[in-house]
Amino acid sequence: MTPLEIVANVFATTSIWLAARNNVHLWWTGIVGCALFGVLFLQTQLYADATLQVFFIAASAWGWRLWQRGQGGAPTPVRRTSPRTLAALALAALVVAALYGSLLKHWTDAYAPFTDSAVLAFSVVAQLLLMQRRIETWPAWLLVNTLAVPLFASRGLWLTATLYGVYWFNAWYGWWHWRKEMAR
Repeated sequence: MTPLEIVANVFATTSIWLAARNNVHLWWTGIVGCALFGVLFLQTQLYADATLQVFFIAASAWGWRLWQRGQGGAPTPVRRTSPRTLAALALAALVVAALYGSLLKHWTDAYAPFTDSAVLAFSVVAQLLLMQRRIETWPAWLLVNTLAVPLFASRGLWLTATLYGVYWFNAWYGWWHWRKEMAR
């Protein structure tokens, strides 16, 4: 465990905790955490996860704006995604995971390229849903956290793996909390 891993996890955990509580401050804390994780993942040869942090920073800036003024100048409410859109997102994530995993396997020294790529692809889906305040954000994060815990543990990133385990429970809480807000 390094100081970089600890600080990255403090910011990421704060952001994730705020997301489950539907609090807009999740975005700036997330941007700081992602920048720190980008450096950490480059140092540990998890290139797909490092790439993912670049996406998260850009998506967080966009999500921040959407949450505050995405509904015709008003805050975006929690909504559902159509089953057709969810199916398309899941298929796209599987294709991206297979293609990017193949690329990493053949052209880099990446560790667990297909699992790492699946974490990347489904994290993108979860982030896109989060940006639009979709209730399906939380089952997507459950999947990502289920894949990420053993991946990070296998690289010796014990703090990160433990926190992703905590995020797994936070995703259940977020799903429950957002459903309550949607019902209002």
